[in-house]
Amino acid sequence: MKTNSETFQQFEKKFSILKPMILHAKRMTVFTGAGVSTLSGIPDFRSSKGIYSEKWNGLDVEHILSISFFMQHPDVFYSWAKEYWYRLDTYEPNVVHRTLAKLEAKGYLRSLYTQNIDMLHQKAGSKKQYEVHGSAAHHYCTMCNAHYSYEQIAPIVLNGEVPYCKKCGSLIKPDIVFYGENLNAHILGRAYEDFSHTDLALVLGSSLRVQPAASFPMYATQNGAPLVIVNSQQTSQDGAATLRFIDLKKVFIALESWVDTLEARKNVL
Repeated sequence: MKTNSETFQQFEKKFSILKPMILHAKRMTVFTGAGVSTLSGIPDFRSSKGIYSEKWNGLDVEHILSISFFMQHPDVFYSWAKEYWYRLDTYEPNVVHRTLAKLEAKGYLRSLYTQNIDMLHQKAGSKKQYEVHGSAAHHYCTMCNAHYSYEQIAPIVLNGEVPYCKKCGSLIKPDIVFYGENLNAHILGRAYEDFSHTDLALVLGSSLRVQPAASFPMYATQNGAPLVIVNSQQTSQDGAATLRFIDLKKVFIALESWVDTLEARKNVL
């Protein structure tokens, strides 16, 4: 369910607190979820209109996205993914992506972790970003591990074909974490370190339901760092937040204008 709306006065008061928090943070760490992507027109997974809300050709989408189903029925997966994951290059970064990239470039953001696979943080210019659930930008052979780019694979899928390795002829898989697969241990370890030692954590567009990524902000608050949550839906960690905003777009339109006036830090971490 959605939280109550906030008045202009409430927003302005909270926003006036947020700005100096960002300005004085030396190790700000950000976590983004599907709510950021929806501002670019990409459907999320779990909302009433999300990808999981309806069956696809009689199948649960969560089932299609399991590694066991993929290995047995790659043709079905790629038929589904043709419409959802292989048109991602047609979407553009929004105000959240742009502003986060500017904050990083000016030395105010140390690292960014995202649940999203849509490549839009990179497209906006973020460099210190880590994709917890993988990315559609990369693909690999399930047998010989040869790597392929999105640009190489997308035309094949859009042509209604299953991509196979040019070197050994085996099935190619997008480098995205499917159900039944483990998350990247290196990224998880790095996230634990960054959030445990951050002095400001921002959670943007995530309901914080999916573990273990949903625990990242807890590492920050357990070590005394303030937490800012911006999400239209309630989250399990709202009670731990120093600031809680509802409207992601509203916050970042205001934030982008302010960030544009900031001078770059000389000593970037």
